[in-house]
Amino acid sequence: MAELLLELLSEEIPARMQARAAAELERAVVDRLKEAQLAFTSTESYVTPRRLTLVVEGLPEHQPDIREERRGPRVGAPDQAIQGFLKANGLATLDLCERRKADKGEFWFAVIERKGRPTAEVLPALLESAALAIAWPKSMRWGTGTIRWVRPLSNILGVFDGKPLTGSLLGLPFTACTLGHRFHSPATLTVASFQDYRDKLLAAHVILDPAERQRLISRDVLARAKDANLAVKDDPALLAEVTGLVEWPVVLMGKIDERFMDVPEEVLITSMRTHQKYFAALGSNGRLAPRFIVVANMQANDGGAAIVAGNERVLRARLSDAKFFWDQDRKQRLEDRIPALDQIIFHARLGTLGQKTSRLQVLAAELAVSIPDCDRDLARSAALLAKADLKTGMVGEFPELQGVMGRYYALAEGEKPEIADAVADHYAPAGPNDRCPTKPVSIAVALADRLDTLFWFFAIDEKPTGSKDPFALRRAALGVIRLILENNLRLPLRQAFGLAWRGAAVPVDEKRRDKVIGELTEFFADRLKAHLREKGVRHDLVSAVFSMSGEDDLVRLMARVDALGKFLGSDDGANLLTAYRRAANIVRIEEKKDSARHDGPVDDAALNQAEEATLSRRLREVGQGAGEFLAREDFVASMTALSALRGPVDAFFDHVTVNVDDARLRSNRLRLLSQIRATMNRVADFSQIEG
Repeated sequence: MAELLLELLSEEIPARMQARAAAELERAVVDRLKEAQLAFTSTESYVTPRRLTLVVEGLPEHQPDIREERRGPRVGAPDQAIQGFLKANGLATLDLCERRKADKGEFWFAVIERKGRPTAEVLPALLESAALAIAWPKSMRWGTGTIRWVRPLSNILGVFDGKPLTGSLLGLPFTACTLGHRFHSPATLTVASFQDYRDKLLAAHVILDPAERQRLISRDVLARAKDANLAVKDDPALLAEVTGLVEWPVVLMGKIDERFMDVPEEVLITSMRTHQKYFAALGSNGRLAPRFIVVANMQANDGGAAIVAGNERVLRARLSDAKFFWDQDRKQRLEDRIPALDQIIFHARLGTLGQKTSRLQVLAAELAVSIPDCDRDLARSAALLAKADLKTGMVGEFPELQGVMGRYYALAEGEKPEIADAVADHYAPAGPNDRCPTKPVSIAVALADRLDTLFWFFAIDEKPTGSKDPFALRRAALGVIRLILENNLRLPLRQAFGLAWRGAAVPVDEKRRDKVIGELTEFFADRLKAHLREKGVRHDLVSAVFSMSGEDDLVRLMARVDALGKFLGSDDGANLLTAYRRAANIVRIEEKKDSARHDGPVDDAALNQAEEATLSRRLREVGQGAGEFLAREDFVASMTALSALRGPVDAFFDHVTVNVDDARLRSNRLRLLSQIRATMNRVADFSQIEG
């Protein structure tokens, strides 16, 4: 068995593209090896800023010989059929075929034998096909060639069984050579195996494995901060990105000028992270310390002093811009920026951001009624200022700071903390793992922003379709669900949608309004199922409760779902579900046969068996008791009440025949079965439950 080693050496590959490219190369090579019937024992891919590497272990030196038998037309078939069969299999005459008896007569068989080619001859074309299969987000051409790649390629290392492959890949010949670190070890390295390759790269200041580089960076960053009695702001995404920028990581620490420390720390951290890829250092109080940590790609002779000084100089220029925006933005009040929001189009058919702001004021104040301890006036004021920071210089430079900067500016202007916090929090939660606002005014503005967006995009038929959701409406719906559930808000969805309609972004009459509210309710049902499925809640239980007429109070709905799940987990619940289905199926079949409904009241005078009389009485008692429990929202007790039906229902099915010759008796018993369905459906729609 032999080893294949492939390395594509290029200029620096963007960090965000590296992991995916390595995985795609490995997958493409594996697929093509299988197609070529070349077995292997293992594959492993690696990536650094300059190289994509793949090693395949356990390859055979030759493809296996192939023997195929293909049945053709019957002996004596028309010549046209015979010639077509020969041509399809690359055969000249029937002499190359065999006659064999089969189940339905005698047929011609083509026996095709192909000698396996040496693996070294198969690999060049196979590897080029795999390399071309990588789907780069962006690619380029260079020089006079026509090959497209993410960055200009400079060398192809291709070694099989210790020897370089013949031929070329992407216009470059296969070699047994590579290069080490761009600055420390630029000399050519000749390798014969993956172990040789890995060892020589390490000696040449290249750590091949990205997981190893990431581990070393994380360790050294934490150690550097600890030496200065500091901590490091946790940032997994930045750590992954920095890992893709260096082949030989060297961690250094620099200083931030004190004159910048009065700028909000979110601004400093964002500037350092976005532009310079620096890690932020934190003091014992958890606040930003006047230090930054940079990961260099080389070991300097002076211990990194020049590198640190250069990075400090660049950072000063960056933070000078940030401080300028901070100082200039505070010269104009947020409220004075609101007219400029009319210059920003929210959507061509829904008007400007200024118009949306006007709707948010009204909607946030209306929602405040359903949010405990929420002041309507504060909610209205917060909604007015929520989008104003979009017209500041700082947010123009750092869009990811929208809301955050609005809070700072609002506090600097003397606004109440509740208003400032709502300005910052109204974009949250931005995703399933993002924090959810808990302060009353923040909740009101966050809900208003999402409900306005959802209602009016649905009103103009800009709904999500399939995997397409250009306006992030699924995320907005999830945000509404989390805001309601995590804050235990008693806010029915249809009522909330109706409040959004009053803003009248575009003309929508009551008929259209009701249609939009219906569509939104179905949309939220799907989003709720998806959200709860991640938490292990069965989707059919959600459907069984959500389909109840008028049930759109999410807090009450979740209490019902929880009680229903516990009930169905009991013996009584499982047996009653079976009985419910049996009763519902009988009624449905007979109603179809009779072309009539059997859902009228039961005639007690026609109950001539003790079992049916007992069941009828118990259904009335359970229905009344369950109804009282439901009115008090004691859903566990309402489910428990249903348990009393198990014995009478079992006895009915054991001793009573429904389809008897007496039409009056049959009809009455069908109505009794229909009452089983109706009584249980008062608690939940059991027809929606699976399994």
